[in-house]
Amino acid sequence: MHPPPPPYVLPDPVSPPPFPSQSRPPPTLVTLPPHLLLRMVYETFPPGQVQKQRKVLYWLTMSLRLVNRALYVACMHVLRSTYLPAYASLIRPPYTSDPFPLSLPDSPFASYASSSSPLSSPLLPLQSMQRETRVLDLYIALKVREDVWADDTELHLEREESFKDLFDLMQPRARLEDLVRAYGRREGVVSVMSSSGTTPIVSSPCPSLKKGESSNGRSKVTIRTTNQALPFHALSVSFSPRSVGIVLTTRERKRTIVQVPRTREETLEDSARKLVRELRGWIAANPNHGVR
Repeated sequence: MHPPPPPYVLPDPVSPPPFPSQSRPPPTLVTLPPHLLLRMVYETFPPGQVQKQRKVLYWLTMSLRLVNRALYVACMHVLRSTYLPAYASLIRPPYTSDPFPLSLPDSPFASYASSSSPLSSPLLPLQSMQRETRVLDLYIALKVREDVWADDTELHLEREESFKDLFDLMQPRARLEDLVRAYGRREGVVSVMSSSGTTPIVSSPCPSLKKGESSNGRSKVTIRTTNQALPFHALSVSFSPRSVGIVLTTRERKRTIVQVPRTREETLEDSARKLVRELRGWIAANPNHGVR
């Protein structure tokens, strides 16, 4: 029988390898990863206490989101996802809605609107190219205040006229402006400034409700821009139950360049198509408009 092997004994003690020492500054609210910030915001909600949760939502709106850019993005993600169903329930037919934030075409944040994780970057833009997003944010600021006041006293009655202007005028007008941007870019009559200051020719989903399209109402189309295209930042929409128009704002003046009639039952998509059609005719009649 063979003897056991000798123990593995080294003559000298083993010293640890020379790991490089890296001095890292302690993390702050600015340097924390976005998913941790979002988790921290969610942890501020007390479980199962609706009135206290409403007060937390009020605190997010009035205080916490104003601390810095990263907390603003985290708070707005929570607030928008919380109040979006209530906002959508107040949209009146035949109006439609799409208030989800949308970034500039070729900016590093362009994937924000389509990403499954809207907090994937700590430098997300605070302003959205989607103009209806501003209406949603106004609704949130108004709704959180009304909810907290109603919880504090039974004497407070929610005023219906507070939301009337939002959903009778501001929401359909902002939605119509977004549709004019989408259809106008597709037809080459509206341009959108990119992060580099140019107007690229790109492929992007545009809302369309024509027969034969997918059920989600979006299709992949090629957007063409021309030298005569009007910049979207200089355009706005005048909206009334009987007519809609496109207003062009320059340094010299503000004027309505296109106006078409509409009926109360007409969808915003149909109104946008008519406006873009008339806008194409206006650009053809004014090729040297000089607006860039």
